[in-house]
Amino acid sequence: MTQAGIVGTGIYIPKTRMTAGEISEATGGVWSEEAVIEKLGVVSKPIPGPDDGTQEMGVRAALDCLKNTGVDPKEIDMILCIGEEWKEYPLTTSALYIQDKIGAVNAWGIDVQNRCCTCVSAIKIAVDMIVADPEINTIMVVGGYRNGDFVDYTDKDMSMMFDLAAGAGAVILKKNYGKNIVLGSHIIGDGSLSRTAGVKIGGINEPFTKDNIEAGYRSLKLFDAQKMKDRLNEVSMKNWYTCIDESLRRGGKTRADIGYLAILHFKKSAHLALLRDLGLREDQSIYLDQYGHLGQVDQILSIHLGVQSGKIKEGTHVVTLAAGIGYVWAANLIQWG
Repeated sequence: MTQAGIVGTGIYIPKTRMTAGEISEATGGVWSEEAVIEKLGVVSKPIPGPDDGTQEMGVRAALDCLKNTGVDPKEIDMILCIGEEWKEYPLTTSALYIQDKIGAVNAWGIDVQNRCCTCVSAIKIAVDMIVADPEINTIMVVGGYRNGDFVDYTDKDMSMMFDLAAGAGAVILKKNYGKNIVLGSHIIGDGSLSRTAGVKIGGINEPFTKDNIEAGYRSLKLFDAQKMKDRLNEVSMKNWYTCIDESLRRGGKTRADIGYLAILHFKKSAHLALLRDLGLREDQSIYLDQYGHLGQVDQILSIHLGVQSGKIKEGTHVVTLAAGIGYVWAANLIQWG
């Protein structure tokens, strides 16, 4: 039976950082430093330096992944780029920029987008393509993220996105690798929330003008905050648990088998509540309070740190968990070792 396994990961984290105190200052003191740390769960977060473009960070993570795994870039058959749409040049293809820069001359590539669910979704896509296509053996999932550029810290509705950070991640999957096998995945979408959040200015409906440039670059907004919050309160946790349980079912496992949860960064109280509901200890996950939310990179970062710290080891069943505006919920089950 054909399967796909994770060969390894790569990470790029910018050196420039924004502290909880600086986030507090950016809110005009509406959020105290203590509240940023205790409630939002951010001690500090990486933010982009002058050379940290979305595509360029993706290249650096890809090169780190190649170094960590020893994979020859010429072995890569396909690149699924999970980098965000906010990048160096609009309408350029990030997967092919990365392909050229890392020397993956035999690969073709496409950009995929599912907001903060993109990595988990792309892992499912990669596995399905490896299983379905006899000529695809090795896929790199890679991308950079810096949507924090658009955050207006004076917008009280946006506190859920004050943790947005910058960085990039990469993961390589191989056919019949024999270890770190992706056993199952599940994704749920709810299109009724597709226009409850996004960047307000700069698209077709509200294009840039000479008068709105400054506002446009701080226009990541909740278009309909009440609708979004009400709907998420109604379905979000239920959908997450469905994604987890379905991924486990497809892999022939149950919640009792979960050894590590690789989850996106969100407020600390919700993180701890989720662990409790799943019967997990705090040391069976890593809370990214020193990183904030790197969008779809969070799961790669969590796995990367989990392996380094020994929290993920031979025999650990890893569940990756994500949610993205749109709205999407997703999970993968990976049998490590």
